[in-house]
Amino acid sequence: MGNEQLDQILNEVKNGSVSIEEAKKQIRAFDDMGFAKVDSTREKRTGFPEVIYGEGKTAEQIIRIIQSLKGSTNRVLATRIDQMKALQVMESVNDLVYSETARTLFWKHEDEPDVLYNGYIAVVCAGTSDLPVAEEAALTAEAFGASVKRIYDVGVAGIHRLFHNLEDIENATVTIAVAGMEGALASVVGGLVSNPVVAVPTSIGYGANFQGLSALLSMLNACSPGISVVNIDNGFGAGYYATLIHKNIHLGAEKI
Repeated sequence: MGNEQLDQILNEVKNGSVSIEEAKKQIRAFDDMGFAKVDSTREKRTGFPEVIYGEGKTAEQIIRIIQSLKGSTNRVLATRIDQMKALQVMESVNDLVYSETARTLFWKHEDEPDVLYNGYIAVVCAGTSDLPVAEEAALTAEAFGASVKRIYDVGVAGIHRLFHNLEDIENATVTIAVAGMEGALASVVGGLVSNPVVAVPTSIGYGANFQGLSALLSMLNACSPGISVVNIDNGFGAGYYATLIHKNIHLGAEKI
């Protein structure tokens, strides 16, 4: 924290607009709950607020973290939330939107616009079985202010379906390619478009798929340039990275 920010906080305490406890939180830069230290200044450092990973956390812990984050950001995203846990959280926190497919909870301040940047991210999915990962990627991108075009069930087994949607993929700023089985979709897309491709291997596939390992290795070994690869089933990581690229393209265009 710089001296200017510190001076502002101290002046706000002096004039009574900020309580001592709130000033402590701002100076400390995280909210210490004992079970979690919520990073209240991450958005200022990285451009995006902290995201809650729901697996392993109780509903009560998630509720408290969401309530803390709502005090420091206009957008709150929680991932890997099962339906039962989501219902418990939504009983205590208003205005949350739950996606059963993506297993995400999202809150946005009523004054916050849906879309913050021009253009869109294309989320391309090989098969319907890959939808949970593809939707996690798409909803993560939307949670951070990007517009998304979903292009689903266009795997290489019926590659004509991909060509039918090629113009929409070509015009995206970034493409997320989600595929299981042998993971060939990312390499095919990478050889057809000029925008960056973020490849997401999924654990969908028969025995020799090894819970996504074969798709991961195929994507890492892709001969098409311009492809980066995230971990197996990591739709969140793909959505975050794609939005980071998308945002910086938008900000760079503004400076020209």
